[in-house]
Amino acid sequence: ERPYPCPRCARRFRKKTHLDRHLRTHTGERPHPCPRCARRFAHRQHLLRHLRLHGDSRPFTCPQCGRGFGRKAHLARHLLVHSGTRPHACARCGRRFSSKTNLGRH
Repeated sequence: ERPYPCPRCARRFRKKTHLDRHLRTHTGERPHPCPRCARRFAHRQHLLRHLRLHGDSRPFTCPQCGRGFGRKAHLARHLLVHSGTRPHACARCGRRFSSKTNLGRH
């Protein structure tokens, strides 16, 4: 049962706190400021993830080369370097790249 409807869209929520958090997507409210820079975040979890970038906290380590990353997604992207996987193809020439950034530079 989802008794809490969003007044702006069709989504419904089991808990009022979930509705309140969802409403920020409509209002743009960002109540969680970073104490080290000017950025603000809608969700506390996003602030905590951001804070790792300010420090030397790099809990995600590459098992092949030992390089550390602040985000799991960044480690996953890095692992493509070791695997040789190149999922991003140029629409014009077909050349493949391991990252969107490298594809964009091409």
